[in-house]
Amino acid sequence: MTGGLAVSLIAAGLAVVMHVVIFVLESLLFTRPAVRRLFGVRSADDSAPLRLFARNQGVYNLGLALVVAVGVALILAAPWDEGAGAEHGAIGAAVLVAGCAVMLLAALTLVATAPRLWRAALVQGVPPLVAIGALLLL
Repeated sequence: MTGGLAVSLIAAGLAVVMHVVIFVLESLLFTRPAVRRLFGVRSADDSAPLRLFARNQGVYNLGLALVVAVGVALILAAPWDEGAGAEHGAIGAAVLVAGCAVMLLAALTLVATAPRLWRAALVQGVPPLVAIGALLLL
C-alpha cells in the first residue's frame, strides 16, 4: 500500500466516523437541548417541527458513511497489482470518490448558504477532500 493510499483510507475512515456521529446527533439525539443548540435551534417548541427533517438528514448522512465504508472495504480487500481481484480495488476507489464527493458537496453547500457555519463545513468537508485528493494523486 502506498502512502497516498493510506492517507486516503485514513481520511475516508475519519469522514465515515464523522458522518455516523452526525447521524446520531440528527436522528437519535436531536431533541436534547445541547444537541438542538449545536444546530442553532433554541427552543423545544422549534425543534418539534424540525425533528422530521433532522431525522431524514441524519439517515442521509448515515447512507453516505456506508457508501464510503463500502469503498474502503473494497479497496482493502483487493490487491492493487494486476490480476484477479484488482478490479475490486478500482471499483472501491470509484465508490469512495463518489461518496466523498457528495460529502464535499454538502460541506460546500453548507458554507455557501450559512457562512457562519464555516467551521462545521470544514469538519464535514476536509476529510473527504483529503481522501479524494490523496487517492487521485496515486
